[in-house]
Amino acid sequence: MKSFLSLLLQKKLLLRVTFIFLITILFSINLVGQKGWEVGAGGGVSYYFGDLNPTFDLGYPGPAASILGRYNINDRLALRFGLSFGVIDGDDARSDNSFQLARNLSFQSNIWDAAAQFEFNFFRFVHGDRDYFFTPYVSAGIGVFHFNPKAKYEGEWYELRPLGTEGQRRSEEYLSVQPAIVYGGGVKFSINYRWSINVEINARLLFTDYLDDVSTTYPNPEELRRSRGNIAVALSDRSIEHLNEFGLGEPGRQRGDASRNDRYAFGIISLNYYFGQLPCPKISRPELFAK
Repeated sequence: MKSFLSLLLQKKLLLRVTFIFLITILFSINLVGQKGWEVGAGGGVSYYFGDLNPTFDLGYPGPAASILGRYNINDRLALRFGLSFGVIDGDDARSDNSFQLARNLSFQSNIWDAAAQFEFNFFRFVHGDRDYFFTPYVSAGIGVFHFNPKAKYEGEWYELRPLGTEGQRRSEEYLSVQPAIVYGGGVKFSINYRWSINVEINARLLFTDYLDDVSTTYPNPEELRRSRGNIAVALSDRSIEHLNEFGLGEPGRQRGDASRNDRYAFGIISLNYYFGQLPCPKISRPELFAK
């Protein structure tokens, strides 16, 4: 029931975002201003939020990079496409929560991400203009991403998805390519007519709770050993015995929190190049000279 309510809330959020941007388009589409493409690239940090970081701790960022293409519909509205890469990780050992310390799980994953978003500028933004050289903005859209959580055990890295650490049957593992709702915001600064700087945060609302390979309960270790092997059993239950007051590792005991899906976010600073041209203003109306 909790999972259903969580999914429903996510759908409501998507509907609200879609409605806001449709209204924005209706009111902005006829605005005059510059049009045209710009491209950019940047770097920054990536963050993971989920079962191994439920408190949204920002103390352990990973590296991130992105490239984007943006079509400026006018000086308020733009459509953008982006490709991003980031490295995320989580570790129960960083927590001061007794349950997490006893559970002792960890992971690392590369994230490959593609997204399409509508973007709305709060102020008019015109490249090279002395008056309209700066604006905060918000964006929202949809995306798709690839992830592959791994864990280190006895000095070697192992992919967790093929091990079925929560008792998934073969061919029933979670998908490594998933959709996402993309939302964020930032600020733009025009350096001159061609170049501008963006500073932004873009987050992903996911439809999976397995970004970190942790979601539900511990499986039966004997069944897991028969189907997946000893490494799967070792990486499924890494609980620390002398800290374990929760009966962790027993079949059916809580391993993760399936009521909330995982998330990740990018913080990026990018340098962008504008290809468009400013439209020439209409100095006169031809019909006035026809008389």
